[in-house]
Amino acid sequence: MELKQLLALVTVGDTGSVTKAARLLHVVQPAVSRYIRALEDEVGVPLFERSRQGMTLTPAGEVLAERARRALLELDRARAEIRPDREHVRGIVTIGLLESTVELVAAPLVEALGRRHPGIDVRILSAFSGHLRQWLDDGAVDMSLLYNVNSTPSIAVTPLLREALWAIAPPDTELGREALTWDRVCENRLILPVAGHGLRTLVDEALGAAAAAPTIVCQTNSMPVQKRLVAVGTGWSVLPAAGVAEDVAAGRLRGGPIVDPAISRTIVLALPRAGRIPPAAEVSATEIVRVTHRLVEDGTWPTASVAQAG
Repeated sequence: MELKQLLALVTVGDTGSVTKAARLLHVVQPAVSRYIRALEDEVGVPLFERSRQGMTLTPAGEVLAERARRALLELDRARAEIRPDREHVRGIVTIGLLESTVELVAAPLVEALGRRHPGIDVRILSAFSGHLRQWLDDGAVDMSLLYNVNSTPSIAVTPLLREALWAIAPPDTELGREALTWDRVCENRLILPVAGHGLRTLVDEALGAAAAAPTIVCQTNSMPVQKRLVAVGTGWSVLPAAGVAEDVAAGRLRGGPIVDPAISRTIVLALPRAGRIPPAAEVSATEIVRVTHRLVEDGTWPTASVAQAG
């Protein structure tokens, strides 16, 4: 397999069109078609389904395209690391951020890395903890924020902070200074994460301990959907403080910590144990620790406290 063939495979798979791929790769269309046919001849199976609507990867094509993306990324990383630069660490770093932390963490992290390490090409992916853990195991991200995860033979974990989860209410809700109990929360219809989601597990455990019987009007795997439904008055929800801090401060939502029992999560930074950690990843990990701790210390991350290792 040649590099140009793998580039053609990935680009056609992403665009669904030989013509568009040829334009992006700055080659003529017949060349792209030739690269794809050569790959199919080599592996012995069709890699695309061809129709009037365009080119769609077959199951075999999906497998090969995913491996090709990783190989191309590793080549990009190698080029970045060996490019001469006497002053700065260089390289490509892909960082996984929990969807609930993006609003607080992404901007200061990218700013700090750009200021301290301008030679690093930063790439950020966001998702729920389960997806991020899979991406970390698969090598799709170099490091990731996860929660309630311990070190294992495959990943090394650094605890960053402990964060309370909040009850979130519509913006016109009158909330006093008293703490919110589960009985108070369950007086309202709830919008919760889908069953099996890590946050939903925490909520279900707390509901069981409080012997509360909620009315669940909607379950979703999207935090923006949860916030939107609460904002328009569909019901209340339970979400990490990091994911709603800006909304509460701006008056788009109301909310506060829950008691009897309180509910919280520990956010950690996870890196793979296998292989050499490139310098760019090492300094990026250090910057993540610095940024998250600063957000806690200056009060930007509500109800959070710096976690202690061990």
